[in-house]
Amino acid sequence: MKISTLRNDRKPKLMIIPMIDIIFFLLVFFMMSTLYMVEQHTIPLNLPQASAQTVQTEESISITVLPSGNVLFNNEEELTLPMLKKRTQLALHNNKESAFVLHSDKQAEYGKVVAILDELKLAGVTKIAIATDRKER
Repeated sequence: MKISTLRNDRKPKLMIIPMIDIIFFLLVFFMMSTLYMVEQHTIPLNLPQASAQTVQTEESISITVLPSGNVLFNNEEELTLPMLKKRTQLALHNNKESAFVLHSDKQAEYGKVVAILDELKLAGVTKIAIATDRKER
């Protein structure tokens, strides 16, 4: 004869959905917090604006023209125009498919930008892009 008890013999259930929510919250928290841990070295530039904009995905070499007219290669070394040509040829020797992105401030002299473009062409560069900001409509 079976004796009935008031106890329920159901096994406890593990609620997985709230645990997944907490894990995703922690993941987002740590991703966002690591963004502020990385020190970013940037040069303040006022780029010209353009309506059409393309995104460059491959590794590129940055050439920056500051408002003072100084030229930076990969945001590190300051170069003159003849040195820029030699440095560009060295970069092309290491990787023939290198793409160069020209960052020029709005206040930089137009003649300086044209001279840099000429030096890049003389050095044998075939992939040149000019960086711009998206124009607000």
